[in-house]
This record gives sequence, C-alpha cells and structure tokens, in this order.
Amino acid sequence: MLKFFFTLGIICIVISAIFNGALVDGQQQRGNFFSETDEHRKFIMGIATYSGSLGIVFLLIAALIYFF
Repeated sequence: MLKFFFTLGIICIVISAIFNGALVDGQQQRGNFFSETDEHRKFIMGIATYSGSLGIVFLLIAALIYFF
C-alpha cells in the first residue's frame, strides 16, 4: 500500500511539473507562454495545480502509512 501511494504521488508531481512548464529552458518557456491563449493557460495551470495538490496528498498518505 505504501508503494502504491508513493508511486501515485510521484507520478502526480511529475505530471504537474510537465503541465506547469518547469522542465523546459527559458527560451522554450517564453515561446510556450506567448503562443498560448489566456483560456488555454488557465486550463493548463488548473491541471498542474490539481495534479500537484493530489500528488502532495498521496505523498502525505504514504508518509502516514510509513510512520504509523
């Protein structure tokens, strides 16, 4: 059960980083920013925020299982 929640948490954090644009360099990030509409940017940031929050919750559950 611990491995399941830990793996799910890491996957959600990686998805959040991908959608947030944290894994690209500055030129690529500028290009992505100026080629997106405001609606698309809000949608992408919503996915990043939701998956990041879910990842943190899964990692906290894994920590609770580990310590208790």
